[in-house]
Amino acid sequence: MDNTEHASTSSVRDRLLSALETAESDDAHCVRAQTLRLIKCAMRDRDVTARSNGNCSGCEETDITKLLHTMVAQREISAREYDEAGRINDAEREREEMEVIQSFLPAPLEGKALEQAVEAVVDDLEATKLKDVGRCMAALQERFPGRIDTGKAGKAVRQALG
Repeated sequence: MDNTEHASTSSVRDRLLSALETAESDDAHCVRAQTLRLIKCAMRDRDVTARSNGNCSGCEETDITKLLHTMVAQREISAREYDEAGRINDAEREREEMEVIQSFLPAPLEGKALEQAVEAVVDDLEATKLKDVGRCMAALQERFPGRIDTGKAGKAVRQALG
């Protein structure tokens, strides 16, 4: 599954659970199936926390997306540490897990789509000065949760304002 499949109306949770069923039926011991089980367990933990806080339906889509971003970041750090320690096989395993997790994240805004989003936010907020960058970035992250690369978006906002 890749980011192009995110156009469907199913939730991240549904796509993950469906992919887990498929992966387990193909080979329950493959990296994909094992990684998806880790994600499922982490989602259950978040669901328990959400229910204890009064949200009976479990954690929200944004929480799942944040969880996936966190899991990717953890694996990036681990892969780098394994590389530095000369544990190449372990580093490769972390990178394989990262690929599986990233396939469920929404595609980041880039290029023309990012420019259009920045222009819309700048116009909506009537931002004109560089001191408005923070407000614009906050609005972008709110409108496009999990899809904003802050480095690229920050440059685009500065360019639109400057």
